[in-house]
Amino acid sequence: MRAVLAGMLLLAAAGRADAAPASYPTETLADYVLACMAANGGTPEALSRCSCSIDYIAGKVTYDEYVQAETVLRIQQAPSGDPRIGMYRSSPWAQLMVDKVRNAQVEADNKCF
Repeated sequence: MRAVLAGMLLLAAAGRADAAPASYPTETLADYVLACMAANGGTPEALSRCSCSIDYIAGKVTYDEYVQAETVLRIQQAPSGDPRIGMYRSSPWAQLMVDKVRNAQVEADNKCF
């Protein structure tokens, strides 16, 4: 099933003039689209909208910034037992990383959904 959806994603992206920059690995693009589709009904329309969304995000946020923000979000969700986690929850630099990706996601939602 994943292979079929990934193939559909590649076909959809190949036919679009505004496809994501090659700097995002295909696995990351597919992962985002599959999660987005699951949250939006798994329809062909969701495939199109979710592909549009990650393409837009990739045009606004470098892959390194995306990975850094994703890492910070994962650390923020970890149990509070480790005192080093607090630095990722309260520091302005961590919040700026996350905000950049979230803002791009909001813009992508406005454009694509």
